[in-house]
Amino acid sequence: MLLVSYISENKAEVIEGLQKRHFENPVETIDKVLLLDESRRRAQKDRDDALAEANKSAKEIGMLMKSGQKEKAEAAKASAAENKQKAKDLSSTVAELEEELQNLLYQIPNIPHPSVIEGYSDEDNEVMYEKGDKPTLHSASKPHWDLIEKYDIIDFELGNKVAGAGFPFYKGKGARMQRALISFFLDEAVDAGYTEVQPPILINEASGYGTGQLPDKEGQMYYMPADDLYLIPTAEVPITNIFRGELLQEKDLPKKMAGHTPCFRREAGSWGAHVRGLNRLHQFDKVEIVEVQKAEDSAEAHERMVLHVEMLLQKLNLPYRRLRLCSGDLSFNANLCFDLEVYSAAQERWLEVSSISNFGNFQANRLKLRFRDNNKKTSLLHTLNGSALALPRVLAAILENNQTEKGILVPEVLQKYTGFDIID
Repeated sequence: MLLVSYISENKAEVIEGLQKRHFENPVETIDKVLLLDESRRRAQKDRDDALAEANKSAKEIGMLMKSGQKEKAEAAKASAAENKQKAKDLSSTVAELEEELQNLLYQIPNIPHPSVIEGYSDEDNEVMYEKGDKPTLHSASKPHWDLIEKYDIIDFELGNKVAGAGFPFYKGKGARMQRALISFFLDEAVDAGYTEVQPPILINEASGYGTGQLPDKEGQMYYMPADDLYLIPTAEVPITNIFRGELLQEKDLPKKMAGHTPCFRREAGSWGAHVRGLNRLHQFDKVEIVEVQKAEDSAEAHERMVLHVEMLLQKLNLPYRRLRLCSGDLSFNANLCFDLEVYSAAQERWLEVSSISNFGNFQANRLKLRFRDNNKKTSLLHTLNGSALALPRVLAAILENNQTEKGILVPEVLQKYTGFDIID
């Protein structure tokens, strides 16, 4: 959530950033924010003035009674009562204005970083570079949805029977590959200085608002009305909410956390090869890395996080490319995001496997996440997160790129976790 003070001091820049994002009616929205804030501050001042007058009159009553000035004492009583009622009415006005302002701010996305190019969709994203050699497959090679049937390692029909489309069963060596990838990603995160956590996969409404999934992505999340809880779309949500409402000390920074969870996405539907098989699911596993940093350290931390995820892909021997997302493809919370995509040889297309985002103080403002520096000054922190990594498309690329006429070769870094070197 943008700070009102930032909007007020940088109005033109904020409007320009929202226009870059193609946000509807940015001028009218920002003008309304500033008008509501002015009305709120004016009502607060009037309330405080009324309370001060009420307190002043209350102090005078005893003195007037002692000196026998009963009429003036009664007048002071009436004035105090009138000002107290006025303050009460103004408190209600302030609360209403604050709620209206807060709801409006919830609808305004983050401002893109200056390096973000203008665009409308993922087709406009900026390819920064490609690394790794694309494999040459044998003549009888198949896409992963055929391979998983051939080797009986993932069962979509059984998942459809038990839960519905987009909820596959992983079986035998397919399940072992899942477990191997999770262990590999977590071990690498721990080696990189992240503290491993195992968070809940259900969150309350406050957590959804804290990290910006609510109200922006309410329709994309699974909701259980009986308990007023949501299934998480990513581990970012519970892990980042560890710090909701916290005042951290400078000596305790940065905070680096990593966790594995299943993730749930209602919007996974649609048709075509681009969403076939493991390309898009309602439930999937992911290891997430989250950092809480001081403002001056967040840019460096962001680049380090991207390089960490790139290292995972290099160790898996998967060709990949880095993209800088355009303004129209940025998530609601992010001011800068890099996507990493792996090349799927059998599909002959790039598959997104990670988004690594810097949110600046946007999430921290919603979370009320601050720190006190060594000079006792309190400031908002910066939050960052990234997929390290999402499993389905990584597994799809491994299956497709490593297929041979004898079977599917397991990447060397995974073999100590799987206990086998080929799926045959």
